[in-house]
Amino acid sequence: MASQQTLVQEWFTSPTQKFAVVGASSNRTKFGNKVLRWYIENGYTAVPVNPKEPTIESLSCVQNLSSLPGNASEYNVSIITPPSITKSVLEEAHKNGIRRVWLQPQVDSPEALAYAKEVGLEIIASGPCVLVDGIPNRKAKL
Repeated sequence: MASQQTLVQEWFTSPTQKFAVVGASSNRTKFGNKVLRWYIENGYTAVPVNPKEPTIESLSCVQNLSSLPGNASEYNVSIITPPSITKSVLEEAHKNGIRRVWLQPQVDSPEALAYAKEVGLEIIASGPCVLVDGIPNRKAKL
């Protein structure tokens, strides 16, 4: 199994450079908003996923991973949800062919981690945070 550092490097060098943020929030003080803004401010395409918001940071929201524009399997997914629903988000990711997920700090649970391992998801979890460990897109014209 690849190290967390290797997975983070691969996360930001994936060919499609499409990211989804499950648990994105319109409240700028919440972690879900900060993670979404990090992607945007660092030159990445990011789609907020929130069933209760039409737009966040001027971006159209989708209600769930099944509603991502284009092919959902081309996205890397950052998850910022309560641990009690993280496993269901992972199940939806797997159902949609999504392979790479990043459980931001404090969203994982033993059940979610076991499920991710069972279905073979490439998962970053248990500590690394995109706000600290993210790699800016050097190809982007900011």
